[in-house]
Amino acid sequence: MERFYKAKENEGYQEIFQEDSPLLKYLAFGKISLKAGQEYSSQTNDFETALVLLKGTAVLSCEGQTWEQLGGRENVFSGKATTAYLPCQSQYKIKAETDLDVAVCKVKADQKFEPFVVKPEEVIIHQRGKNNWKREVHDIIADNANGRVQRMILGETFNHAGEWSSYPPHKHDGEHYPEELNLEEIYHYQANPEQGFGVQLHYTKDGSIDDAYIIRNGDSFAIDKGYHPVNAAGGYQIYYLWFMAGEEGRTLKPFDDPDHKWVHSLNLNM
Repeated sequence: MERFYKAKENEGYQEIFQEDSPLLKYLAFGKISLKAGQEYSSQTNDFETALVLLKGTAVLSCEGQTWEQLGGRENVFSGKATTAYLPCQSQYKIKAETDLDVAVCKVKADQKFEPFVVKPEEVIIHQRGKNNWKREVHDIIADNANGRVQRMILGETFNHAGEWSSYPPHKHDGEHYPEELNLEEIYHYQANPEQGFGVQLHYTKDGSIDDAYIIRNGDSFAIDKGYHPVNAAGGYQIYYLWFMAGEEGRTLKPFDDPDHKWVHSLNLNM
């Protein structure tokens, strides 16, 4: 399984990172693209699943509940997300009221909870970083979901043009446990304007991974280990949906690269 997936046009459901992959133990990812009036039905199987509406409006049914007029943003840069949490071992159906793109975020689970919807006004916004690594982070399924999900942590990050996120470079692969928990993660990117690009770096201190990817609208990235900072090209805003999970709970304890941790001490804008 490749860690980096280039965007492809596809109608209906598109599998991006498969269930039970050799790389990821807990995560899988796909995308639903529908024209207005089209429907898609599926099962969550052994995965608690979050449907993040990237664009459009939909009707969703799951576990005897129905939500109408979910979503509504024109794209990920035009408003906060609407997200539906669906428990494992459940069936669901989604119908597009307008043209619709939905990220399907899957986390391995064996505990079944009640489905719920996180509305845009319930998304918690954080301003993170400083200097040229300022970014806006939206918590969608985080502390607000304690006791309502098993493993999933999920949100969206917005990089300012020309600036960094996941910076100073950090990781969460459990190498320095218990200071650092072991959490897998998946990124799904969008660019504004959409012809834009950014750079995803990925490395380990022993040099076994030392890669850089040009990220464009619709690409995705699976992170099983290593440091993974992101940069947006000048003039272009980069967005990425992120979700993560592991065995040791839902606490975020990222481990900064010791060589670059010192930048926290910088106070002046650069």
